[in-house]
Amino acid sequence: MSANARWLPFGPGGRMLSAVGTMESSMSKAGLDNRHRNKDGEISHKHGNTLIGTLRKVYGQSFAAGYPEAEKLSEVLLQLNQTSVSQLRRDYETGHLEHKIANASK
Repeated sequence: MSANARWLPFGPGGRMLSAVGTMESSMSKAGLDNRHRNKDGEISHKHGNTLIGTLRKVYGQSFAAGYPEAEKLSEVLLQLNQTSVSQLRRDYETGHLEHKIANASK
């Protein structure tokens, strides 16, 4: 290879190599996970006393499936499935979570 030639990420048969398993992809994923954990911590801090029953009024009966309605969000947040957590994160990030909880508590 000449000094001006650059290595391109192609494997046998000219297929592009995947970034899966590289340090770059691991670092990106770790950053994403940490941001999500930080958001979950903020949600728990601000809305941790909210009962699962109240959140089911907002998101439907399948929210936090398997947990009693009298359980607090802070007690189950880390065990929630991806669908339930995604709903919370979306509303928290758009500023709608507090309003939705207030309306469901009436």
